[in-house]
Amino acid sequence: MLCCTEYPSPVGLLTLAGDEDALMGLWLRGQRYFLASLPETPVRRDDLPLFERARGWLDRYFAGGRPAPDELPLAPNGTPFWQRVWRRLRAIPCGETVTYGRIAAELGSSPRAVGGAVGHNPISIIIPCHRVTGADGSLTGYAGGIAAKRSLLALEGVDLSRFRD
Repeated sequence: MLCCTEYPSPVGLLTLAGDEDALMGLWLRGQRYFLASLPETPVRRDDLPLFERARGWLDRYFAGGRPAPDELPLAPNGTPFWQRVWRRLRAIPCGETVTYGRIAAELGSSPRAVGGAVGHNPISIIIPCHRVTGADGSLTGYAGGIAAKRSLLALEGVDLSRFRD
């Protein structure tokens, strides 16, 4: 059974979704594609052991820690190409950024295709799509909003003065 819960965070209320085995979603309230990747409507269940683990991960992250994405079982639903992009996002170290163009070059794709995959990432924050920026120094393309992207990058110690909105 697919379940969901909520987590109050410094960037707003987060919704987590998953089952007994893996996390399938984490969205900011009002984020584009909210719940869109789920195969069914989740049922509210706050006591799922997976959610306890995810809350612990988020607690450490928002306290300034650097937990790794692979500490949690993740099962984002998307195309094979999107899966490749999301695996690449997991490799971006906390406190660092990469451009859409760099990821595209690494994967033999276009920045636009990478942008589509990044924008549809269903597990925000843990799969760190907020660490992807435009080649022109812009903080573009975050489905949770630029203010949230700025907050997450600032929390990670990224020098935001080199970026523009």
